[in-house]
Amino acid sequence: MAPRFTLGTAASWRGAAFALASAAAVALAGCSVTPVRGPSMSNAATELSTQTTRAYHGRFAIQYVDQYGKQRNAYGNFDWQEHGDTVTLQLLNPLGQTLAIVTSSPASATLELPNRQPLTADNVTTLMQNALGFALPVEGLRYWLQPSPAPTSRAATVPDPQQETRLKEIDQDGWTINYLAYADAPATGVKRVNLSRQDPPLDIKLVLDQ
Repeated sequence: MAPRFTLGTAASWRGAAFALASAAAVALAGCSVTPVRGPSMSNAATELSTQTTRAYHGRFAIQYVDQYGKQRNAYGNFDWQEHGDTVTLQLLNPLGQTLAIVTSSPASATLELPNRQPLTADNVTTLMQNALGFALPVEGLRYWLQPSPAPTSRAATVPDPQQETRLKEIDQDGWTINYLAYADAPATGVKRVNLSRQDPPLDIKLVLDQ
């Protein structure tokens, strides 16, 4: 099981954001998973296909193991823009300075780092892993942030015991997605979500601002 960690103070975010930028520079110089069987939520997946524009803003905290086997942390803010099948994800440090911009579409992926030429690859997973040392599950997040399982593979879901119309957990494609909090009415949607996998180990904590 990946170790636990929490969103830290602004000072710790600055240090971790610097570590992310340094890790990206080192990486630039330098698993298959079995879907879990279980029910899916096709109605939510259908809803996603008909709503082609979304935006999320919030904070992230990532714990991962770099190419040298050393545990690293990255903290900051994120801006997610989704238009149809194209996702643009901007990672920023706590002061609002851009750390990386990732653009993912079915045909290709692009990653931009400050003061460097854009990098391209066939898919966003390969691109982020090679450039940053970790890869966020961008394609899965398009659905998991709804929240809903992705329609591309089987998943196991656990309803929220306090409100069965909401999800408490999704297990899909080697990831465990835990929904810790939903927005208070009249706002809707996910407020806090944790994502984790064991191989390779990666822990992601997201706080979405409404």
